[in-house]
Amino acid sequence: QVHVVESGGDSVQPGGSLRLSCTASGSIWSLDAVGWYRQAPGKQRELVATITSGGSTNYADSVKGRFTVDRDNTKNTGYLQMNSLKPEDSAVYYCNAKGHTYQGMEMRPFDIWGQGTQVTVPS
Repeated sequence: QVHVVESGGDSVQPGGSLRLSCTASGSIWSLDAVGWYRQAPGKQRELVATITSGGSTNYADSVKGRFTVDRDNTKNTGYLQMNSLKPEDSAVYYCNAKGHTYQGMEMRPFDIWGQGTQVTVPS
C-alpha cells in the first residue's frame, strides 16, 4: 500500500515564500510523476505544476516564473517552491503521486492523492 503526505503549508505575507513537500511511502517500485494541484473555496481544483521521474516539468500560466517544482527520487519526495506569493495563491494544495507498487511478484499502478495542506496569503 502507498501513502502520500504533504507538508509545508502556512500563512505568509504577500511576496513571501513557502516550500511544500510531498512524500510517497510504502511498497513503491517507481514514482513516475508528482503533480501539485490547488483548490480555493468555491472553485474547482486546478493544476499548479507537475514533474516526471525524468525531470520534465509543466506549470500553470498563473505560477510560471514564481513557482518551481522539483523532486528527490532517492526519497520519493516532490517539492513545490513558491516565491512571490499573492493572495490569489491562497488555497489547499494537494499532491498527486502516480507510479507503480509491487505486491509479491506483481507490479500495479497507483494514483494517489494526499490530504492537502493549507496555504494562506492574506490580502
